[in-house]
Amino acid sequence: MMSLLCWLVLSPSSLLLPASLYHSICVITVNKQGAAGRRRARGQRQEKDKTTKQANRFTEILTEHPPLTEAGSMADGTVSLAEVETAFQKFAVHGDTKATGKEMNGKNFAKICKDCHITDGKNVTTTDVDIVFSKVKAKSARVITFEQFNQALTELAPKRFKGKSKDEALQQLYGLLAGKEPANVGVTKVAKAAAVDRLTDTTKYTGSHKERFDDSGKGKGKAGREDIPDTSGYVAAYKGTGTYDEKVKDA
Repeated sequence: MMSLLCWLVLSPSSLLLPASLYHSICVITVNKQGAAGRRRARGQRQEKDKTTKQANRFTEILTEHPPLTEAGSMADGTVSLAEVETAFQKFAVHGDTKATGKEMNGKNFAKICKDCHITDGKNVTTTDVDIVFSKVKAKSARVITFEQFNQALTELAPKRFKGKSKDEALQQLYGLLAGKEPANVGVTKVAKAAAVDRLTDTTKYTGSHKERFDDSGKGKGKAGREDIPDTSGYVAAYKGTGTYDEKVKDA
């Protein structure tokens, strides 16, 4: 298209064309070049819009699912208090079927500090945990509430994360607790070992120990440990015990 325009401008033979035809060819040529330019510009805008949409979507994903830091907290360093309270409730009821989850005893407080790595053996020891628990609980109480638990975390945070500000250390401590639960949830499984199986196999028992179990391996209780005298009035070898009443009824 550009070559045709150059020919119209520079070629002497183009001067032989009628003026109206010459003008029409020039207008068509310029319009086509303008349309091609507009298509290129439109394609560039669409590509830019596509890139912008991808960047915005990536930002939305990071906002909805922020990455975790090494301390376990969110990228912006904040963990909701509700997440901490959920962890508190899970540990508060551990090992106690009657617990409501609103109060935590000293044993479970030590456990949550251990399982969530608040106790590191260096900055925070088990002694520090016991001292803080005694400090925040009521004078005659043996348990702490969630508010007192949060107060205990405030005491332990500067010890656990030295060099951090008070608020930053507390947020990192919250990050250790978020989403955690007792490590040994459920019933402890019996260890399987050849030595244990051999010791608990009642079919291999001898002497008086053999008499303590029936053929299925179930214990007989007191009857297996003591000789209980027969006071029924029948001799030991008599096999018709309890049949007298049946015979009288039939007669």
